[in-house]
Amino acid sequence: MTAARLEVEGLTAGYGQTQVLENITFVVPAGQRVAVLGRNGVGKTTLFASLMGQTKRLAGRITIGGQDMSSLASSARALSGFGYVPQTRDIFKTLTVEENLYVGLKGRNRSGLDEAYEMFPRLKDRRRNLGSQLSGGEQQMLSVSRAILGQPTVLLLDEPLEGLAPIICDELMASLLKIGTNGRMTILMVEQQIERAVDFAEYVLIMQRGRIAWSGSSAALRRDPQLIESYIGVGIQ
Repeated sequence: MTAARLEVEGLTAGYGQTQVLENITFVVPAGQRVAVLGRNGVGKTTLFASLMGQTKRLAGRITIGGQDMSSLASSARALSGFGYVPQTRDIFKTLTVEENLYVGLKGRNRSGLDEAYEMFPRLKDRRRNLGSQLSGGEQQMLSVSRAILGQPTVLLLDEPLEGLAPIICDELMASLLKIGTNGRMTILMVEQQIERAVDFAEYVLIMQRGRIAWSGSSAALRRDPQLIESYIGVGIQ
């Protein structure tokens, strides 16, 4: 598994008759880590849902490694390179940790489970527990590791740190950074913890009213602290 280049060109999408995204265009080189930032309600989650084929696409094109995903169903996109960890986590709460991970293997050998347990050792300790018996942080670890076991070339993470204790955030971000620096996948992350997101990312997209309002390196963003405060209303160090 190696990371793939993601290209989004002129993406306009929404739900039913409601248009949320307008002419979204950006390119993410293979292996890059990107933070998608913005105030609540500006379209960040809709962007990820649209990349996964879960909204009504009105215009535009989405490609991974040169393969056009624009007209594919969500299931086909998942098989063709996208991995997705939604805000809702969507684990199977009536299945055990190990059974949830089997779903992520998508037919791969059972030995693939070792990858998840190496990433998050506490999941191995809890492998026979039901999803409903896990803490919020453990559920998020399960959701992330299940997505990664599918060997995506582009991984979408929608607010992975929401509601988690700081120590769990540290553990999760350390694992994601390790994955993001070994060339295995391209990672896009929506996150409200701005400092952590900018520390993680090499590149940043800031959304406003369904459009890309600013894009640039995380280093450039740090050099202009007023920029992010004007778009999001918070400062960074």
